[in-house]
Amino acid sequence: MDIANAENTDPSGVWEGATSVFGAALRGRPCAFDGLAAAMLDERGVVAGWTGTAQDLTGFRADEVHGRPVQELVTGLPHDLRRAARLPATGRVRLRHRCGDTIDVTFRTTRVSGSADILVLAAPTHHLVGHQHGAALLRALSAQNRITLALHALDLTTVRTNAMPDPLDGRPVQPGTRLGDVLCAEDAESIEAVLRQVLATGVPALGRNQHVSWRHRPVRHALSLSAFRLEDARGHPTGVAALYVDDTRQARARRQLDLASEVAERVGGSLDVVRTAQDLADVLVPAFGDRAAVDLAQAVFDGDEPAERLGGGDLHLRNAALAPAAAAWPPGIERGNLVPPLSDHPLLRRFQHGETVVYGRDDFIALIGGPQLVEQLLPPNAHAVMVAPLHARGLTLGAIVVWRTGLSEPFTEDEIDLMRQIASRGALAIDNARRHTREHRAAMALQRSLLPPAMTDTPAAETAGVYLPTGRGAGTGGDWYDAIALPSLRLALVAGDVIGQGIPASATMGRLRAAIQTLADLELEPDELLTRIADLVQRLAAEAPPGGHDVMGATCLYAVYDPVTRRCAMASAGHPPPVLVRPDGTAEAVGLLPGPPLAVCGMPYETTTIDLKPGSVLALYTDGLVHRRAHDIDDGLRRLTDALTTSCRPDRALDETGRDLLDALVDEAPRDDATLLLARTRAVPAKDTAHWPIPADPAAVSDARAWATGQLTAWGLEDLLFPTELIVSELVTNAIRYGRPPAELRLIRHDVLVCEVTDSSSTQPRMRRARTTDEGGRGLFLVAQLAERWGCRHGHNRKTIWSEQPIARHR
Repeated sequence: MDIANAENTDPSGVWEGATSVFGAALRGRPCAFDGLAAAMLDERGVVAGWTGTAQDLTGFRADEVHGRPVQELVTGLPHDLRRAARLPATGRVRLRHRCGDTIDVTFRTTRVSGSADILVLAAPTHHLVGHQHGAALLRALSAQNRITLALHALDLTTVRTNAMPDPLDGRPVQPGTRLGDVLCAEDAESIEAVLRQVLATGVPALGRNQHVSWRHRPVRHALSLSAFRLEDARGHPTGVAALYVDDTRQARARRQLDLASEVAERVGGSLDVVRTAQDLADVLVPAFGDRAAVDLAQAVFDGDEPAERLGGGDLHLRNAALAPAAAAWPPGIERGNLVPPLSDHPLLRRFQHGETVVYGRDDFIALIGGPQLVEQLLPPNAHAVMVAPLHARGLTLGAIVVWRTGLSEPFTEDEIDLMRQIASRGALAIDNARRHTREHRAAMALQRSLLPPAMTDTPAAETAGVYLPTGRGAGTGGDWYDAIALPSLRLALVAGDVIGQGIPASATMGRLRAAIQTLADLELEPDELLTRIADLVQRLAAEAPPGGHDVMGATCLYAVYDPVTRRCAMASAGHPPPVLVRPDGTAEAVGLLPGPPLAVCGMPYETTTIDLKPGSVLALYTDGLVHRRAHDIDDGLRRLTDALTTSCRPDRALDETGRDLLDALVDEAPRDDATLLLARTRAVPAKDTAHWPIPADPAAVSDARAWATGQLTAWGLEDLLFPTELIVSELVTNAIRYGRPPAELRLIRHDVLVCEVTDSSSTQPRMRRARTTDEGGRGLFLVAQLAERWGCRHGHNRKTIWSEQPIARHR
């Protein structure tokens, strides 16, 4: 059945046309020619015969017109035509009706054989005009090779049709043929079910979408089926009329538009190269082909630029995506496989020059080097393959390969044009993902170089830091953590968050981290350090180019833990409070008063000091860890506290705990990067520290030396007696001479020997070069020479001068 698809054909419009064509006969009513009026005229033009249809037309009975001249029944008849012999073969006149009206009729005359009488046939002119138009429309529809009209009997055999079953033999469908003789059994049964329903109910079927295949030529076609029941004059069903419109082209055009729209919607939403390639392959199957693959140059996976052109038979491509992924693919076509070298072929050269090409099965076999590789590289039952280059911004990124298998139709020219558009859009999406990959790698490399080691082990605490980049944008931000070893075995813990993402935020974070490390070496109190950092952020914001001020804001938490006193002093610049996990497993957020973020100056910061037992864990974090899409920060802080209570155990490594916490608390694709710094505190035993009050008497210097000598001897550090005596002598002398009481000497033993002298003066000691004739000024110079390092820190109404000597070196 050759059912064509006339362009711009509307099934509902065709239905109206068909109704007009078949006219009253198709609706079960008498057609115009079923009731022709007939009359017999003798040679004089006198009525000699009158039929019942003539009576129906004019209202006159036969006895009323017999013997009357025809001119009495006709108006406007020319005088010279009033004799019957002069009547034309056909014409139009107006007949009188018995009620006084006139009727416009068209007549035809014929002489009766062997007689002088004339037979006149007449019908209303408007009936004949409608019949002529309908007949013309029927002829036009029947002549359309993409529109099929069919009349089916009650048993659904074909009575009459203009269908051609197969263009190869061109023979029409014979009367008595069933749909199953022309179509595949399943498709024939589907259409017959519609026709039976129309016969049973009398309700027309309009524009039913059907997909059919010819019985001897298995190519799928899309049909639009309209059908209505035929009835006789008494309303009894006599059959069914069906109108088949081949909608294959329109269906294909709609599918192509839908495919182009789906490509625009689905491809490019990810900034991952492989994910983008998979989205592209998925959208092509089954809408465009039965199987699809996306192959990319190796450099694209790494975010680098590939070669401008693919040269030679070895394209250096690797498979990135397959669709359907769960299908049984040949061994040579697997995710991650390299595309094998190909033989020189004209179609390959066209592809290398940027053309989209279509290979038949034989061409593909020649391209891969012979039939021995078919099972390795050709999907089962594949009969056609289309290959389109992925070309964007002057670079050839790879190729899209689409196979059609089994009963699928071959590729058409308009599908080649569509693939060019799809490949162009897909190439831009993959190139965007490639460039993002490159920027992400650069940002991650910068971020890693700016962050400290993940784990540290100091006398004050062991620490473990974890960083999780954001799941969007450049993938990095300005979150950081730090663990800074300070003099006197103390440890500074830092967590901060710079506004913004990407390389600018990472660069700002690096500058702030460097500044905090520098200020930490000055041993400032937490509140004073944050005040100076806030001033720095203000200067950085003033130096930033227009539009860059928004990435200069930051929050920060700075804490200093002293393992000797077991106290931790901290201050916050708009940063979430740390969570303290006690040795007994209970956890709570530390109550501190946060100051303004670092971008805001003029507001003071406040230092909060808490006592920590050995084995306590202090968790510092950024808001990316506690802020989730469906939860506020307070709820996130409660979740973090509960998770720490569960996960943070004394027998568990801190880095393992940190990773588990990130997995449990952060979304799969977090909107912000997150950091977590865990510090398990330690304490210097009391037996490893010693204190001696310094009297305000110059004679106390010798007593201080004697006390220090005794303490070092008790600790077994006799090797350090001489340098320590000199250091104690100089520091105590300065405290008595330049400082204010009360003053104290403290010794701390660990992996270093710490000597501290504290007094109530804020005067900053200064090392200077003494001249030969000077009597003093050499004390701090001697301290610097004898100690590995020395320094001074200030507290509230006091200062401490300290020195450190390595113990292991002298043992």
